[in-house]
Amino acid sequence: MKKTVSILRSTNVPLSKNYPLFRFIGGNVISFMGDQIYMIALPLMVLSVTGSPISMGIVSALERLPVLAQPLIGILSDRFSRKRLLLIGDGGRFLLTGWIGFISLYGNLHVWQLYIAAFGIGLLSQVYNTSQFATVPSLVSKQHLQLVNSINTGALQTATLSAPAIGGLIISLYHPGIALLVNSFSFFIAFAAVASIQLPSNQPQESRKTTILQDLKEGFHFVLTTKAILFTNLAMLFSTFGTTLLLTLLVFHLKDTIHLSSYQIGWLLSGGGAGAIAGALFSGILTTFFRYRSLLFSAAFTGGLSVIVLSQMQSFFLLLAANMAGTFMVAILNPCLATIRQTLTPFRLLGRVQATSRFMAWILLPVAALSAGLLADLTSTGTTLFIGGTVSTLASFFYLHPSLSSKAVQIKDRKRQAQ
Repeated sequence: MKKTVSILRSTNVPLSKNYPLFRFIGGNVISFMGDQIYMIALPLMVLSVTGSPISMGIVSALERLPVLAQPLIGILSDRFSRKRLLLIGDGGRFLLTGWIGFISLYGNLHVWQLYIAAFGIGLLSQVYNTSQFATVPSLVSKQHLQLVNSINTGALQTATLSAPAIGGLIISLYHPGIALLVNSFSFFIAFAAVASIQLPSNQPQESRKTTILQDLKEGFHFVLTTKAILFTNLAMLFSTFGTTLLLTLLVFHLKDTIHLSSYQIGWLLSGGGAGAIAGALFSGILTTFFRYRSLLFSAAFTGGLSVIVLSQMQSFFLLLAANMAGTFMVAILNPCLATIRQTLTPFRLLGRVQATSRFMAWILLPVAALSAGLLADLTSTGTTLFIGGTVSTLASFFYLHPSLSSKAVQIKDRKRQAQ
């Protein structure tokens, strides 16, 4: 009974007065700002310690390896307090990034320490992201879900507008270790923000009567039999392989191949944040005029092409334009994908369905990250980015499946509610 009252209290208030929701989003934004600084600082640390794209590939692969634990993380998110898991995610990353930042400033940093930190941060990020996704529907009414996902994505992308430029400036003026200490402090602020919020309970009695194997089976069965979720996962499986080639080597490519300064890299990534904010704002509007199928395909296809273009550019301003176009399209995609999953999934399954979907979509990420370093060493960073863009572009055709029309999603949602 307390659980029901708690959920209704959050979802029935007017959106503009839903203060727990916006404090929750604020914590996400601060946490995400730390991620953006980390994305610049870590590759530059690897470059300074090893100078090897293969080492960057190993670090990136270790950071993404915990995606293989997503099914178990989903069970944790459905069985245990999501607030506690969010706090563990932010608190653990606060300690790890602070540790590496301190060692790089006052100690002798070794690559094996970067490997440990990358794996730990990757694992904690998986726990945090799954719990965050599963928490949102309990804080907002269903009719506002698409809007809130767009607002959440747009708010997160404000971090990519400012944080990379700040991180690049700090690294240019001081040291990557200072940037990681700033990163660590941002996780501490996010920890405090989440700690101050009373989140609804998510521990239904029936989940305690099932085994872990039964929980895993239920999550996978739901995903595999819900075509709209299945085909978006297939699209993401290949598109994330391509974008991981980009993300693993982007900073390395800009620094070592294009010879941009850390400050320029920061501004280029911040420009991508501006494109992402615009995409998130347009996402909610576009869903009122276009079916999910058309919108998802167009955004994914164009986003893949932007990576191909970026791989061939040398000019700072052309690189900036290509990056902005790509992040604009990704920010249109993400709220739509989140809304489809949240709309079609029962509350008690949210953690497992999100985790299972991430597992299916991201299972190739460690392979892609390691392949990025190997391909760059055998060919060039530009060629590797071109391959990534090509794979992402072809993956967009999965979004043309009929189950992804807005009408089909609505029918499936009504059937779920009737059950």
